[in-house]
Amino acid sequence: MGRLSRRAFAMAALATLGTAGDATAAPRGGPAAPPGRRRAAGELRGMWLATVANRDWPSRAGLTPAEQRAELLAHLDTAVRRRLNAVFFQVRPTADALWPSPYEPWSQYLTGTQGKDPGWDPLGTAVAEAHARGLELHAWFNPYRIANHTDPTRLVASHPARLHPDWAVPYGGKLYYNPGLPEVRAFVQDAMLDAVRRYRVDGVHFDDYFYPYPVAGQTFDDDAAYAVHGADFPDRASWRRHNIDRLVTETAARVRKVRPAARFGISPFGVWRNAATDPLGSDTRAGVQTYDDLYADTRTWVRERWIDYICPQVYWNIGFAAADYAKLVPWWAAVAKGTGVRLYVGEALYKAGDPAQPAAWQDPVELSRHLTLAKQYPQVRGHVFFSAKEAAADRIGALARVVADHYQQPAKPPR
Repeated sequence: MGRLSRRAFAMAALATLGTAGDATAAPRGGPAAPPGRRRAAGELRGMWLATVANRDWPSRAGLTPAEQRAELLAHLDTAVRRRLNAVFFQVRPTADALWPSPYEPWSQYLTGTQGKDPGWDPLGTAVAEAHARGLELHAWFNPYRIANHTDPTRLVASHPARLHPDWAVPYGGKLYYNPGLPEVRAFVQDAMLDAVRRYRVDGVHFDDYFYPYPVAGQTFDDDAAYAVHGADFPDRASWRRHNIDRLVTETAARVRKVRPAARFGISPFGVWRNAATDPLGSDTRAGVQTYDDLYADTRTWVRERWIDYICPQVYWNIGFAAADYAKLVPWWAAVAKGTGVRLYVGEALYKAGDPAQPAAWQDPVELSRHLTLAKQYPQVRGHVFFSAKEAAADRIGALARVVADHYQQPAKPPR
């Protein structure tokens, strides 16, 4: 997620139709809950706490440790006040770390200087303070983004992308690790799993960036990796999907081994494929389809039970013609049905009251209507709101209305 963010991109993504592709199967990622199990009590009520580009926290780079800590605790207190029960804390926004990692540098979003020790442990503090408040703390990772620029010399000298320049691909004004290299896949897992080993996190969370969102007129240059590793696949798209499937299945297996109580889940862009592209797809006309454009076969991840939960970003209002919330939620419910994979719905709190958004988002009841509609589908086990800054400000009272209508009593997350 960048400053423009995956959420802002979601609107632009509806402008043009995507293209079709072919999938390949990947091995099962490990044991999962049996289909048809009895539904346990509990409801996830979450919020994302974004750190990339200082989106939510810290409010700016260079605050003192005491100021950073106070702001972090204020966000956790907001979650409690809104009767939420889980916080998804972005701890690896750009191939960096919000904990003392032996693999990657301290995040520049803390001090303003990549690699500089901030003088405290944000992730360790977040876990302890969230648990003290009765909140779950899910560690949120972006697997492949290196930087929101394309100049490797701006990275700290010890950065893995400088030590292994062949791992990095510039694209769309940003720098990414190449998902097609097995050594990259192994490294990003090692870097992320370090946090899972160190801290009693309740979940491991990926956002929607796998291969990057398409940029008109630009090509993601993975020719060399494809030449070496793609011979067994019918086309490059199939190979790329296989690479992402391997990241998902391998991470799932490693999380279960390292911290069995933690759940592994992913929050993809809300459209897998349009029905016009694939009869299994949703009744949408989105310009981005995760299967074809991000090479993320999100439907298969659920149907094969490779992950513990899916949290699609359904960031559109009820009745929005190109991607109607009222059509996407039942589509995802049908995908999750019988799998044992929990379905949480990502909600665009950031749009509520934004004058640049359609009229529906000026109505403080829109989000509450989302939860009312979702209750019709037993597969929906909760909602996650983007994001913490808006949860605190709540500019038109949309979250307050959700609380009044749906969260009158505290709830524990599903276990």
